Amino acid sequence: MLYHSTRSNENCIDSAQAVLNGLAPDGGLYMPTALPEFDWQACLQGDTYSMATKILAALLPDIPDMEQLVSRAYTGKFAAPDLTPTVPVGDYTVLELFHGPTSAFKDVALCMLPQLLTAAKAEKGMDEKILILTATSGDTGKAALAGFRDVKGVGICVFYPDGGVSKVQRAQMVTQEGNNVAVCAVWGNFDDAQTGVKNIFAACQDGELLRGKSFRLSSANSINIGRLAPQVTYYFKAYRDLLDRKQIAMGDEVNFSVPTGNFGDILAGYLAKLLGLPVGRLICASNANNVLTDFIRTGVYDRKRPLHKTISPSMDILVSSNLERLLYLMSGGDTALVASLMERLNTEGCYTVPEALKSAIEQEFWADCCDDAGARSAICRVWENHGYLCDPHTATGWAVAESYSRQTGDSRPMVVLSTASPYKFPAAVLEAIGGSMDGDEFDQMQTLQTVTGCPIPENLADLRGKPERHTGVIAKEEMLGYVLSL
Repeated sequence: MLYHSTRSNENCIDSAQAVLNGLAPDGGLYMPTALPEFDWQACLQGDTYSMATKILAALLPDIPDMEQLVSRAYTGKFAAPDLTPTVPVGDYTVLELFHGPTSAFKDVALCMLPQLLTAAKAEKGMDEKILILTATSGDTGKAALAGFRDVKGVGICVFYPDGGVSKVQRAQMVTQEGNNVAVCAVWGNFDDAQTGVKNIFAACQDGELLRGKSFRLSSANSINIGRLAPQVTYYFKAYRDLLDRKQIAMGDEVNFSVPTGNFGDILAGYLAKLLGLPVGRLICASNANNVLTDFIRTGVYDRKRPLHKTISPSMDILVSSNLERLLYLMSGGDTALVASLMERLNTEGCYTVPEALKSAIEQEFWADCCDDAGARSAICRVWENHGYLCDPHTATGWAVAESYSRQTGDSRPMVVLSTASPYKFPAAVLEAIGGSMDGDEFDQMQTLQTVTGCPIPENLADLRGKPERHTGVIAKEEMLGYVLSL
């Protein structure tokens, strides 16, 4: 299968090379020239591992032995044997994506990506080391560090915004062990860190800066198609669970409400639909940083606004990278249009899509936002009414799902994606349900467990007292030098 940049039809490469490259040379994101024909009903007949194998083999056919790669990626690493269980909660179904080794949805992809990358490297006969560069708003960093720790022939460097992640998220990253890992905070916000990573790729494009170095660059952010593709699986898994419970019949459409920052998670749902899964409306749930809500409603993307620090920090993003892939797909593969829009975003800070494109997006997506007060209210409401404890990101998805149901009257089954354990944000969750806020976040985790009876995930319970190994903080202008010094 051939892939090319969202900004140009030239320089096609196969799927293995796309995973290795991460980002296209022109700054665009890799997409296949055409999506494969796919038997979505047959895919639903297998278990989660089988579904993952079929989906990944279809999207990344140039990477061999996919069944073995899937088994190595997931076996023994998830607390739930089916990886991403669904739970009926009130009128909705919650898709729990936090049972992996770092208690966040990124584990589904970032347990898989090291397997894809090393297999692609072997397929291409590549001997040189790959250095993974990643910017994180909280969850990607730890999941990537855990996934790539001590992987032979691969190093990983993670940048996160100083003060822009929860204390638990920070502790997960700065205590990371491994001989091939580097973690550094950046003064600024996530967009500064993400832009810095993209600028490093651009600066190293011609290879001159890496001359004499023993590595080449790739990415573990969802700009890498190898990060995005595994996320398609859990949409199929959720649909199969509803079938098994007889909540739907084969072919019935299902809506999905997705707490969204960088647009990768919800884009995976759209890819699932393009592969044939009967996805109804994809509901884009934003926090106070509602740039995506405004875009889907108006067709105007404008990042020229304050970035708010919220209790759902993984969504504190104003430049949603994967939206570029949606523009490509929904414009019929118009790379010239996408390149023009991305240039305007870079130089002017905003762009407006053509009316036809805006209308096409509105047919598939619906959007709303929920501020911190609304998220706290949803946490409290879901706990009191249903005995289900959710984190602030999941609560945002729940609140926006309620808004959608109320405003549209759409009665199709609703699945709310739960992207993180509530124990990653214990202060916010305790405040929402009226618990004591005494002590630090690790004390608050214990209090939350006592109040709710919900167990602390083992990987989070073990954090307290672990030595901090990565304590550097730099300016965004110093990121390139930091990478070149590794």
